[in-house]
Amino acid sequence: MMTDFLKHLFPRVVLEKNLRLSYTFCLGGLAFTAFLLLLLSGLLLVVYYQPTPERAFASILFLEASVPGGAYLRSLHRMASHALLVLVFLHTLRVILTGAYQRPRQLNWVIGFALLCLSLFEAYTGYLLPMDQLAYWATQTGMELLATLPLGESLRRLLVPDGVGQNLSLLRFYALHIVILPLAVLLLCMLHFYRIRKQKGLLPYL
Repeated sequence: MMTDFLKHLFPRVVLEKNLRLSYTFCLGGLAFTAFLLLLLSGLLLVVYYQPTPERAFASILFLEASVPGGAYLRSLHRMASHALLVLVFLHTLRVILTGAYQRPRQLNWVIGFALLCLSLFEAYTGYLLPMDQLAYWATQTGMELLATLPLGESLRRLLVPDGVGQNLSLLRFYALHIVILPLAVLLLCMLHFYRIRKQKGLLPYL
């Protein structure tokens, strides 16, 4: 799967006509590039961020005010997250409009939709981390809405067992945001690209 993943990123041959932007608008590739940018900028932010209710917001202020390029780095991470969501949504819309979800690509459609959902959840978990008023009340509203769904109350207790913004809930959001969800997205991306490579008859390149 790793070999097919790399071959998809660096194909041996590409037909000249398929280098046109209008072929797929490169939405999948751009989304994956935004994801890699998020990984890189996120790794740098981890150096300064402190995942505790008392220090989280102060660490953000320190990053922006005292670290050279810190404000730029945080803005880059935020803008890349917005770009990822927009690109994944547009990629999904293109697949729907062109009928690319039909046989024999149903499994890859499910994988792609799972990537969309995980990307949304990843953005949601990251929203709380700065621990400012906007982050707190947006997350609180999201948890209240979650509780109205079937099994929502159980999920809410799992995510915020001690209340939004408290020690345990912030730590769970932090772990989800920097480890669990990025790994899940990366593994699904590899599987997504593997399925594309496996269905070589559907590809404009090999």
